[in-house]
This record gives sequence, structure tokens and C-alpha cells, in this order.
Amino acid sequence: MVDMAAAKARLTAQLAELKARQERIGDDLAEPLNVDSSEQAVEVQDDVPLEQQAALVAKQIGSVNRALLRIENDTYGTCVLCGADIAPRRLEARPEASLCIDCARKEQ
Repeated sequence: MVDMAAAKARLTAQLAELKARQERIGDDLAEPLNVDSSEQAVEVQDDVPLEQQAALVAKQIGSVNRALLRIENDTYGTCVLCGADIAPRRLEARPEASLCIDCARKEQ
């Protein structure tokens, strides 16, 4: 059985960490470009991985928010595809998991 209070606490902490990371990435991306055109090219090139990280963090924030919503709706720990229980060990490892291990493997 999954301890919902513990899961909610872990997810809330994870969400705070992700939002802080998102803010740091946003701050890095908002820095003005160097006046030197050769430096600008390097800075723009460096922004590409940051933009990819920002997209990944946004996706992770969405996953955590959906998990918190499932807790509120009493559907946390139930696979959104097949309706089977998600193994508690899987939820310990990935508290935002929405799929049981079988459905997750099929999705890959």
C-alpha cells in the first residue's frame, strides 16, 4: 500500500526543486548577449542545451502536477492506461509514475 501523505510530500518537494531549476535556467537564458559577435555566437550555441533542459524540466513539472492531481482524485497508484495497481517500489523510485511497469514498457 502506498503512503499517500509521504508520496504527496515527496512530490511537493520534487516540484519545488524543479521550479527552482526552471527559474535558474530561465535566468541563464535571459542574460543579455555579449557585445563581441564571436562571443555572441558561442553564447547562442550554449543556449541550445539550456533550452532543451528547460523543455525537459517543464515536462517533468507537468508529470509531477498530474501525480499530485491523481493524489487529490484518489487515483494515485493506479495505471492510467490499464487500471492496474502501480507497484509501490515503482512509485518509490518514480513518485510521478502514471503507468504500471507493463504499460511503461509497451510505451517505450
